[in-house]
Amino acid sequence: MTSVCVYMGSRDGDSPQWGEMAEHVGRRIAERGWRLVYGGGNVGLMGRCANGALNAGGEVIGVIPDNLMQLEAGHRSVTELIQVPDMHTRKARMSALSDGFIALPGGIGTFEELFEIWTWSYLALHRKPLAVLNANDFYTPLIEFLEKTAHHGFMSRTTLDSLHVDDNIDTLLDAMFGAQ
Repeated sequence: MTSVCVYMGSRDGDSPQWGEMAEHVGRRIAERGWRLVYGGGNVGLMGRCANGALNAGGEVIGVIPDNLMQLEAGHRSVTELIQVPDMHTRKARMSALSDGFIALPGGIGTFEELFEIWTWSYLALHRKPLAVLNANDFYTPLIEFLEKTAHHGFMSRTTLDSLHVDDNIDTLLDAMFGAQ
């Protein structure tokens, strides 16, 4: 079974489209027979994505640190909810449980997780695919900034190209893992 780690916001965002997108992502992962690994929350895009996968009969593993268990109301309906002592342990556990990583829209936590796992790849700590779902051009300004970073020589083109970017979840999953 392929396990996909999805980083995303613990908030709903400013439009119902974000929650619908997160549910769709969870559903599409489950419909492929794959496992969803995520931050364990029952709120925001996290809860919506997990519910999308669960409603499609998928397996969902949430990993949540002790201090966020109360704040984000850990999702007690997931297949397995793993409570860990801190954020560092959370990210390491999510990485160990996953075959690849996708960032959906989110805030600083989502950005931090994406950049850390991308750095781990750059440092050859893993060889798992990474991606951003550029739904409704959410990540377009960031992708443009990253292009500029590579243009000015602060990142190689190879490193930049290691990040899959697409606005369609199925195309993105196929690019990451091959059509299955």
